[in-house]
Amino acid sequence: MRVLVTGGAGFIGSEIVRSLTSAGHEAVVLDALLPSAHGHAVHRAAGDTDGRMLVGDVRDRAAVDRALHGVDAVCHQAAMVGLGKDFADAPEYVGCNDLGTAVLLAAMAGAGVRSLVLAGSMVVYGEGRYSCPRHGTVRPGPRDRSDLSAGRFEPRCPDCGAALAPGLVAEDAPTDPRNVYAATKLAQEHLASSWARATGGSAVSLRYHNVYGPGMPRDTPYAGVASFFRSALARGEAPRVFEDGGQRRDFIHVRDVAAANTVALEAVGSRAPGGFAAYNTGSGEPHTIGEMAGALAAAHGGPAPVVTGEFRLGDVRHVTADSRRLREELGWRPEVGFAEGMADFAAAPLREAGAALPV
Repeated sequence: MRVLVTGGAGFIGSEIVRSLTSAGHEAVVLDALLPSAHGHAVHRAAGDTDGRMLVGDVRDRAAVDRALHGVDAVCHQAAMVGLGKDFADAPEYVGCNDLGTAVLLAAMAGAGVRSLVLAGSMVVYGEGRYSCPRHGTVRPGPRDRSDLSAGRFEPRCPDCGAALAPGLVAEDAPTDPRNVYAATKLAQEHLASSWARATGGSAVSLRYHNVYGPGMPRDTPYAGVASFFRSALARGEAPRVFEDGGQRRDFIHVRDVAAANTVALEAVGSRAPGGFAAYNTGSGEPHTIGEMAGALAAAHGGPAPVVTGEFRLGDVRHVTADSRRLREELGWRPEVGFAEGMADFAAAPLREAGAALPV
């Protein structure tokens, strides 16, 4: 199978390329090498001259048309990620994520490529699943700035104000994006679903939880929390943990995410035409952000994390995955445990600003 991997020179995309190649498939990379992911002084990735690597933007229809030549399926990873710096980033997020996806899908429709695996995100759920002892499963609203400023970080029952117990989010949970990035990731799914219905194609969205591992970009406001902590440790600084560190997440190693993409790409072509499916992609092993920072700092040799009480309004308190559907339907299993993965990540190099990973 010949697979176009958009964003294939990036952190997750480059690992997918390796996974596909190891499974006997051919990968073609299209990557814009944006400074937000690769730094300002990027160079072309290795492989650029042998036809496997194309430098171009998914918003450029001509570049996408060239990249789709002879392709059987598309693995769409190209996107701006993270919360960014402030709302002024919104046009760039919408342009990269949603316009880019629309251009790609239009080109796929014209080229007759009918199989798509999309890099989705758990952020589409907003706050995760919560249970109230009196009202059962409830959906708390956005947290109030005054509560956060006072250190009241836990959502309360919207009906009675009682403390809530967080649980695992399944794919049938209502979507509730609470920041610009989350809104663009949900829009990508709607576009993919519309494309599948209109063309008779098949689309899968893998809703990644907190992906970490070797090759994460360092010292960028667009990276994930694991990268922030690892970058701080590399500078000899303590990781700064927001809120009280009790936020629950599902940290999944990039190798497991790449393997999930490979099995999804191998399966998507056999799905019913016109179909769209979303799969949570997590380790199934929830941990708090404080636990992750502590494990990473200990494996690195310190310094120990500092809990700051700071907060970001776009953040959610708890969201952890129920990934049974991906396991049961596609046979995928995560292989890298939390302790092993953090020890590996603590010693692994990050991507320096200005360096594109080889493919």
